Amino acid sequence: MIDISESAQRYLRELLSKQDDADVGIRVFVAQPGTPHAETCIAYCRPGEEQEGDIPVGYDGFTAWFEERSAPYLEEAVVDYQEDRMGGQLTIKAPNARVPKVGPDAPLEDRINYVLYNEINPGLAAHGGMVTLVEIVEDSVAVLEFGGGCQGCAAVDITLKNGVERALLEQVPELTAIRDVTDHTVTENAYYQ
Repeated sequence: MIDISESAQRYLRELLSKQDDADVGIRVFVAQPGTPHAETCIAYCRPGEEQEGDIPVGYDGFTAWFEERSAPYLEEAVVDYQEDRMGGQLTIKAPNARVPKVGPDAPLEDRINYVLYNEINPGLAAHGGMVTLVEIVEDSVAVLEFGGGCQGCAAVDITLKNGVERALLEQVPELTAIRDVTDHTVTENAYYQ
């Protein structure tokens, strides 16, 4: 899932040894996975702070807990530590955090975000627009919000029906409908007025 280099393990052991609780470990997860805002995080994990479904991995001197939901986004990730004149730097490279390897068994939200961020938004970006998933409501309805050049755009209905809705319903068959909750009365950035 993730490779923690020997130098990173030494650095983490040193950090953890300074904590009051001898059994403190680390927790690794991806915040906002599958989106352009994805951020791979490492946090202290005191006993009892691990989440249900977390995957524990024992290292020499500490345990790392990997968030189950983040697992596909952490594939091929590398945690390293390089010493420098300022002391050193812990780095995390997670090439799949923003564009994950999403399979058919991935959570519904992840599969929707994958289609939005990898297939739909690159096309909308040509007009300065984007669409994001707000939530999934009853009966597997995806609630979306348009932004940028799509908010208030005169062609948003065509974009929604012929582009976004068609792509999502084809690629995520569990979805039953798409709902747009964008306030389209705001037109100052609209691509088509």
